[in-house]
Amino acid sequence: MDLNLAGKVAIVTGASRGIGRAIAQTLAAEGMKITAAARSKDQLEDLAKSTKTECLVQAVDLRKPEAAAAVVDATIAKFGKIDLLVNNAGATKRGDFFELTDADWDDGFALKFFGAMRLSRAAWPHLQAARGSIVNIIGIGGRTGSAEFAIGGSVNAAFRLLTKALADRGVKDGVRVNAINPGSIKTERLDIRLKSFAAERGVDISQAEQEMAKASGIGRFGDPSEIAAAVAFLASSQCGSCHGALLDIDGGQTRTL
Repeated sequence: MDLNLAGKVAIVTGASRGIGRAIAQTLAAEGMKITAAARSKDQLEDLAKSTKTECLVQAVDLRKPEAAAAVVDATIAKFGKIDLLVNNAGATKRGDFFELTDADWDDGFALKFFGAMRLSRAAWPHLQAARGSIVNIIGIGGRTGSAEFAIGGSVNAAFRLLTKALADRGVKDGVRVNAINPGSIKTERLDIRLKSFAAERGVDISQAEQEMAKASGIGRFGDPSEIAAAVAFLASSQCGSCHGALLDIDGGQTRTL
């Protein structure tokens, strides 16, 4: 299937590892030019070496208010346009609600929510000119409350609403806006949880993975490449009527409507 992405330009945040890295590599494999943004310059430069198309490295902290506009300006200076923005950056702290500090809450919203909001605002005129799109990587925690995921769930719920609000504006401006809600995906963060789970129960990692997946009500954990493939499809002309969609990719973990 030709996704008609060759020659187009994408900004991917949180691109240094995990889901973001997989997204950047998949889009590059489709022929897109990439601006890869994250805090880790070394990991971004390693990513750039692995792509077959041009990759602009932007080692920035998107929690800083000025960072979003700087990434957009650098992309325009390098490539002259923006066809796709993938807001993927952001991890939030887990823990007991009464032990989470104001600083923890501020940090949780600063990167994942406000970073994405500022990037969407800064990139919007260029996306409008290109009749491009935004794909937000959010998470299923915004649909189902969890005592240990109060910050992440709140951020994700707000991010879902922002997606719908931008999609509403996008009807007028010709910018498609969609989101993906990953479930448990095999990334470094999941590896840390698996190791902790295995140590607590005295089992090996393979058994821990099986037990954790079963406890979550799924057959297996997802792979970053599966999220990346969905991003490419949502951004493509093959999915041109997808707008305001919130796509769960969680192995069936979310059972509510």
